[in-house]
Amino acid sequence: MTYGLSPGRDHRYAWHVTAAQWFLDGAGRGNVETSLDRRHSDGKAWTEGNTVVPLVHGVAYYAELHRGVSNMRDGDLLLFVDWRGDPDEQLLGEPGSEIARVLSRAAERGVDVRGLMWRSHLDRLQFSATENRHMGEDINAAGGECELDMRVRPGGSHHQKFVVLRHPGRPELDVAFVGGIDLCHSRRDDRDHHGDPQTQPMAKVYGKRPPWHDIQLMVKGPAVGDVETVFRERWDDPRPLTRDPLRLLGDRLRKDEPRQLRPLPPQLPDPEPVGEMPLQLLRTYPKRLPGYRFAPKGERSVARGYTKAIRRARRLIYLEDQYLWSRHVAETFAQALRDNEELRLIAVLPHHPDQDGYLSQPPNLIGRERAVDILRQAGGDRVAFYGLENHAGVPVYVHAKVCTIDDTWATVGSDNFNRRSWTHDSEVSAAVLDEGYARGLRTTLANEHLDQAEGGEVELSTMFEAFAESARRLQQWHGVGRVGERPPGRLRPLAEPRLSPWTRIWATPMYRTLYDPDGRSAIQRLTRRY
Repeated sequence: MTYGLSPGRDHRYAWHVTAAQWFLDGAGRGNVETSLDRRHSDGKAWTEGNTVVPLVHGVAYYAELHRGVSNMRDGDLLLFVDWRGDPDEQLLGEPGSEIARVLSRAAERGVDVRGLMWRSHLDRLQFSATENRHMGEDINAAGGECELDMRVRPGGSHHQKFVVLRHPGRPELDVAFVGGIDLCHSRRDDRDHHGDPQTQPMAKVYGKRPPWHDIQLMVKGPAVGDVETVFRERWDDPRPLTRDPLRLLGDRLRKDEPRQLRPLPPQLPDPEPVGEMPLQLLRTYPKRLPGYRFAPKGERSVARGYTKAIRRARRLIYLEDQYLWSRHVAETFAQALRDNEELRLIAVLPHHPDQDGYLSQPPNLIGRERAVDILRQAGGDRVAFYGLENHAGVPVYVHAKVCTIDDTWATVGSDNFNRRSWTHDSEVSAAVLDEGYARGLRTTLANEHLDQAEGGEVELSTMFEAFAESARRLQQWHGVGRVGERPPGRLRPLAEPRLSPWTRIWATPMYRTLYDPDGRSAIQRLTRRY
């Protein structure tokens, strides 16, 4: 694939032309107040010259993060944001590698450690308020600065998950980690999917050590400056970290009142180009009162970026996602399927919601059921939905947020394919336009799910059939009582329990208001615009 290159044409110019076809421009982002695009001297809403490495599973990500932080020294800068952080989660699976200890030791060495953790809902609602607070306490005691950030819409969250490491005088070490992996329990799993020994509570079907499938990107090059800018915009926003009087009272009783955030040091120049990959950051921020200084009307470039790229799909869209819910999100893919009869779509999703319970499962299932029905009506036998299991037959919880299109454009981020991620919570995703990267990401994931050796080839033209055949054999083996040798592969057709009419009546409003809310303005909702 040449991306439209012509003989004698300058390579960088050709990339610019192609990137403009796939990426959003500054106006397309829909947020004129952000400095994310204005900071680029060439006027583009993306960077070029990057190297991006997918770190599939928590074991790979945590090892790289531990290595990078351990090499930091006095005067370096470490920035991180997270949805949930468990201070005792071991990055290397051994004592002494706990994330809070690793970050605290860096602060004690003179590294400027700054963090923003979502100020979570209460623990009794299956959230992580206590863990996030303790993460900050440990880092602050060591001389860093980690605060709880509740600048969200009611019922919303800061769902971004990234880390930036900057090294004055050693820019070759600068790196950013962007994706869907939190610094918390249950995330440290690997290709075999035996689960993280440090677990968080999940539905019983996932067992005592829930298998967990996830991905984070390691980014080097000028895009590191963009990821840092995302952090700086949130850190420098003058709005109070929380306005909830009950939270403020609790802080006062614990003698843990929010502090005024210290100014960050001046931002270093972006790292020099180290590769050829164009990368664009896509984000979600909701419309909220009083608003963000850097996004007073919110930002929905995740939704806009996906919509533009999906329209260009011609052969195969491959998805891995924790949720596939919203009717409007599903319709974006459905329209592409209707417009192109050669297009196929594969989605790998969790077989079961992450939590048991009469009130939690039905709203999850209603959202997915409607999205799946829309896609099947549009694509018929050109769409396929699968879940994963490990070799012991335990379902694997798919937490990854991945989309690849035609081995050309690919994203990994914190955002899911639902209305909440496209409009309501804070999210960040890295879209990369590179044939080798997109193909490598797709084939790495396909090799794992098909039980093939790492580095093997799974052709774009045959992947749909390969997944279907592997899932058929494994499902048949289960159907006859697991008699004989287990066939290779992890894929099974997606479990699709049907809900009773009464369950639909009470669960639908819960799904729409609590599980998958809309963070757009009233006008945007009426006009169905992002």
